[in-house]
Amino acid sequence: MEHPGLTPDLRPWRTAAVAATAVASIELVVLLVIGVALLAKPVAAEVKRQAEAHALAPVAPKVVRPKPKPVPAARLSRGNTAVLVLNGNGRNGAAAVEADRVRVKGYRIAAVGDAPHRGYTRSLVMFRKGFAGEAHRLARDLRIRIIGPLDGVRPRDLSGAHAVVVVGER
Repeated sequence: MEHPGLTPDLRPWRTAAVAATAVASIELVVLLVIGVALLAKPVAAEVKRQAEAHALAPVAPKVVRPKPKPVPAARLSRGNTAVLVLNGNGRNGAAAVEADRVRVKGYRIAAVGDAPHRGYTRSLVMFRKGFAGEAHRLARDLRIRIIGPLDGVRPRDLSGAHAVVVVGER
């Protein structure tokens, strides 16, 4: 059963709740607009600054690596290629050990000796003019990455060799 005295009292409470919800919603919208207005300017300014910095940044030049020159083919067989093996690291017997490795690969050993300098940190292969192909093949066989023309060795000191292996620390 309903009581006649309670019905009129419920309506003002509902009206007050709806009015309070509407006011709170309006306050929330106003606060969101103010927050966006205050935060949007700094964020927009930062985005604009970064976009300008990116657009005006110097373009890094592309690294163009020169194409390696084609290696001429070896004209001599391994057995006909004479190799001079020089000790460039100063350890006793290093050139003899390397000469054995070269011989096992099928090359002819012209001579074994000491390099003019003892400070070689890496092994290298040098070649006489016209024997670049043989030197590249030798370096590939011995897994030596440094290859170049004769430097510091006089042709008369080659003992007839076509290529020179200078033994370094590695």
